[in-house]
Amino acid sequence: MSNFLAEHLIHCDEDFMVIHKPAGLLTVPGKTVDLQDCLINRLVKEEPNTLLIHRLDRDTSGILVFGLTKLGQNRISRQFQERQTSKTYQAVVAGTLEGEGTVDVPVIYDPSRPPLHIADSTHNKPALTHWQAIEHFQINGVAVTRVKLTPITGRSHQLRVHMQYLGHPIVGDTLYANEEQQALMPRLCLHAERLSFYHPQTEQAVEFYCPVPF
Repeated sequence: MSNFLAEHLIHCDEDFMVIHKPAGLLTVPGKTVDLQDCLINRLVKEEPNTLLIHRLDRDTSGILVFGLTKLGQNRISRQFQERQTSKTYQAVVAGTLEGEGTVDVPVIYDPSRPPLHIADSTHNKPALTHWQAIEHFQINGVAVTRVKLTPITGRSHQLRVHMQYLGHPIVGDTLYANEEQQALMPRLCLHAERLSFYHPQTEQAVEFYCPVPF
């Protein structure tokens, strides 16, 4: 086992493994030669049976599950498609956000400004996020809020766009925050901290945690 796999492995059994993806690492390779270093390529070098199930943005850290058998990949993938999984994230957002709520606004790709996405209430595919304020504090004298985010749907950039839509972009977000908000932290403060689904063999609920690094 490589140092990378040993450092980032959360769980492993016959059908799947759960990995802590660090921020700044692609889940899968990009289109160009300089974007071939990615999580799945690193894992396949050590565990050739690694199979993709879902992804996180390059700048997001946290829990990812990979199949180790076709059965594991297919049964867990189906749960993602049918929204039978449960995921929670933590983020630090700009400004003071109080209480809790829901953002129910579709998120779509903006072809005029790749790779940006936008909130578009006229689109027909829903995007739904529950949020809850956890803690208020300051970074370099600037008010920020730690929030728990629960995506019900899984659109690309959904959490980042929804926080921007609320007027509280995620700190360190180079796509959706302004320059001051970007400069508060050296990384995107978005982390997938919890994932639960049904085991592909036993059909019992399993749940995994990954500590928040910020």
